[in-house]
Amino acid sequence: MKRIFLLLSLVLGLWAGSAGAALDPAILKGLASDDFDAKQAAVAGLAAAGDDADAQRLLKALSDDAVAVAGERVVIVAGDQVLDAASGAAIKPAPANSESISLNNSLRQQVDGALAALRLFSTDTAERLAAARLLLADMGDGAVLLPLLDKALAHEQDPVIKDILVRLHAQASLGSPDAAVRLKAVQELGESASPAVKALLLGLLDKQGDDFAEPDEKVRLAAQTAIKAIDGRLAWSDTAGQIFTGISLGSILLLAALGLAITYGVMGVINMAHGELLMVGAYSAYAMQALFRARFPEFVDYYLLAAVPVAFFVAAAVGMAMERTVIRHLYGRPLETLLATWGLSLVLIQAARLLFGAQNVEVANPAWMSGGVQLADNLSLPWNRLVIVAFSGFVLLVVWLMMNKTRLGMFVRAVTQNRPMAGCVGVPTARIDTLAFGIGSGIAGLGGVALSQIANVGPDMGQGYIVDSFMVVVLGGVGQLAGAVWAALGLGIVTKFLEGWAGAVIAKILVLVFIIIFIQKRPQGLFALKGRFVD
Repeated sequence: MKRIFLLLSLVLGLWAGSAGAALDPAILKGLASDDFDAKQAAVAGLAAAGDDADAQRLLKALSDDAVAVAGERVVIVAGDQVLDAASGAAIKPAPANSESISLNNSLRQQVDGALAALRLFSTDTAERLAAARLLLADMGDGAVLLPLLDKALAHEQDPVIKDILVRLHAQASLGSPDAAVRLKAVQELGESASPAVKALLLGLLDKQGDDFAEPDEKVRLAAQTAIKAIDGRLAWSDTAGQIFTGISLGSILLLAALGLAITYGVMGVINMAHGELLMVGAYSAYAMQALFRARFPEFVDYYLLAAVPVAFFVAAAVGMAMERTVIRHLYGRPLETLLATWGLSLVLIQAARLLFGAQNVEVANPAWMSGGVQLADNLSLPWNRLVIVAFSGFVLLVVWLMMNKTRLGMFVRAVTQNRPMAGCVGVPTARIDTLAFGIGSGIAGLGGVALSQIANVGPDMGQGYIVDSFMVVVLGGVGQLAGAVWAALGLGIVTKFLEGWAGAVIAKILVLVFIIIFIQKRPQGLFALKGRFVD
């Protein structure tokens, strides 16, 4: 490390002495040398003078393996032309023979880091931010970039970029021979919440034989304090990430369970084919994607908007056909209904295999759902999951308005609470059964559209959600939207925390055991139906 700073001091002397002039001959001589230290000093000198046009040109040529030695001269080979490395002027006649200057991995990383640092002087804020983040992810030997970072810090006005540059400067200063500089750098890095910074500080506490990597005890103590502070911030970020992932899973469970809550509440039917209605919605999204790619390629990013109504109506039609042809004739016979709907699920799975093949199909995220929101170094919220959470909220609002503000919703609630009395006052219970089953199936289709954006789409995809959907309905209370919401979100969050602690399989078992115990104590679920005739 001391050797690097001696090289850096030499380079800074060269750079200061040649400011405002052409590239110093010592830099070119170093590049042509066979000595690694001389080459490293030359590359460091180019990095230090990186905002100079000649230095930028030579760095770019080094990155492209276009720098060579022709006799006593360092040249840049640009196609059919040979340019002087110092001035960029074309050499005529071109040298007959030249030997390419090779860089090892260490020097290449140094060159690439310098090129990335040059983008810190761009007039485009987005480009400067991208360059700062790139250096933060992999800065290599930051000591040679200190002069450029100093210049960038002096000129930067954007607070977000400036904050990253301060951290980069602190990371680069960890190699300083001055213990006071290293101590200040460690204290500044202690304000971070980055796993990479934590790993960097942990490296100071490593032992090399009987000696620590960091010789100064005060710096080591400051590093330990900084690591504890970073651990605390990382723990909060990890917890927030688990909560968000749980909410995302809960949103999918909610979409899957909403329709089941309606059909089970109205007709008391345990529909084992409900998971396959999710699959129908997902394949509807796949079909719309294929249609847009074939007929409307310029609008392919909007296929998902068209897939939403298509998935609802296709899944609703399938559900109504199931109710009309099979389920209607089995009311009051739960075992037969269970077996019949399980048979229907097998029929739908085989139909999907015949139509789309047995293999999973690709449903891509639209461009506007790619990427995410970076809230911390270890916390990123993907746009596809954010959109799914918002979409679930929208579907919930529409279902609530339908159930509480429309005539159809009033009839559904009446049949759910007291079917015989609802029939006596003129409610067409048979028609309500069909419509309720269609609406519940359509909502499941919407859940399939959402699921297609984060999971594989295949004939068997719905099998993994049917049990979870029933658990949400039973835990929340039959026919209760509020109960379904709380149960879905609660199960999603608890499941994700348990998975991090005990693994996915044990988490499923623990959740199932909890629900069994809960139902033993409170059979009506979290929210019970109200009314004098509710059984």
